[in-house]
Amino acid sequence: METERIDVKQSIYDRNDEIAHGVNREMTLRGSLMINVMGAPGAGKTSTIRMIAGRIGLPCAVIEGDIESDIDTQTLNAAGISTYQINTHGACHLDAPTVRGAVNAFGLPEGGVVFIENIGNLVCPAEFTIGEHAKMLIVTATDGSDKPYKYPLAFEKADIIVLNKADLLPYVDFDESFFMAGVRALNASAPVVKTSARNGEGADEIAKWIIEKKMSLGV
Repeated sequence: METERIDVKQSIYDRNDEIAHGVNREMTLRGSLMINVMGAPGAGKTSTIRMIAGRIGLPCAVIEGDIESDIDTQTLNAAGISTYQINTHGACHLDAPTVRGAVNAFGLPEGGVVFIENIGNLVCPAEFTIGEHAKMLIVTATDGSDKPYKYPLAFEKADIIVLNKADLLPYVDFDESFFMAGVRALNASAPVVKTSARNGEGADEIAKWIIEKKMSLGV
């Protein structure tokens, strides 16, 4: 019995990207900007979203991704931010079908901003488009200045890079010149904003960037 070899060359991302395009189109028609928030565990994704949501001046909602638990959703709901919980039960990133399910199930605002807080991870989330208009990468001073060199794709794809816990910069071993050289080697245009969710530093600058992004995309 002869065996025939068939080369399958369709990208495994094609179906995901097709669904992501549909999500993006739907959110655009609603007039809502969708932002994919990426960062390692403990980077301050939830705290940053909470910090800037009240400064945008538009309706905000969050699609919250976690492997387990709804701790962050409880935190955001307590702050008055409408939040929809997704638990992946092991998957290291959100994908477009999962986000589409949340969009269909959740009463998202029209004419506002929707944050997708992705799973805490600097690798997998950067590989998948999930319907967003922009990617926000959050890193921290306490994580070290070598992250652009170790996790290049996340920095390369980011539309804005947030350096959180900036209030700790005087007290930790963080080489800003080394960090920025790594960032700019990968991404020449993304703004880098120093923030502190503890004292509000940088919040207004991020809010301004979001509003300008929304206007520039006509969303």
